[in-house]
Amino acid sequence: MRWLAAGSLPGAAAVLTYLYSVRPETEALAQTIRTTLGYSLFVSAAANALYPWLARHDVLDAFDLRNTGYGRIATVVLGAVLGSLVALTSVGAGAIGVVVLTLLYPALLARRLIGTDIVHAIPLTLLAGLGHLGMGSVDFWALGFLLLGSIPGIAVGSRVTSIVPDWLLRLALAMVLTYAGVILLRR
Repeated sequence: MRWLAAGSLPGAAAVLTYLYSVRPETEALAQTIRTTLGYSLFVSAAANALYPWLARHDVLDAFDLRNTGYGRIATVVLGAVLGSLVALTSVGAGAIGVVVLTLLYPALLARRLIGTDIVHAIPLTLLAGLGHLGMGSVDFWALGFLLLGSIPGIAVGSRVTSIVPDWLLRLALAMVLTYAGVILLRR
């Protein structure tokens, strides 16, 4: 997790600095982000759904960088991409982060990948959230409703991941990511 954060926190800070100083045209930026993320979520969903097949056929061994000396570097670089996406769109830490971690650490169970990704998201979303708060781009009513739903959801979800089979977690995640991708591309 620390290698992921070593890339994601500076990546988020760089994007926040850019957004603060340049103040890009919002609607054009929003459309570009929606389109890019929509397709990224489809790729992420497919990777999650295909993971068991890829693992059974040793396809993931080519991506397993843990013992090559490049694992830390790849984790930092992909962390920077995730940090940039989170600061720019608020999507990435969970949706794309799990796929990145799956590719880098294919031997980890889904619940460990999810747990690692969630813990990594805490400092990353704190930094991105404080940055957007400082820029005045936070809707406090929407934030309140999100917290009302997400806090109980986290409690239930963390319990469910310990009892649900790994394949079912991956399938559920793939379905949620696909749905999110469709919603983004429809707008």
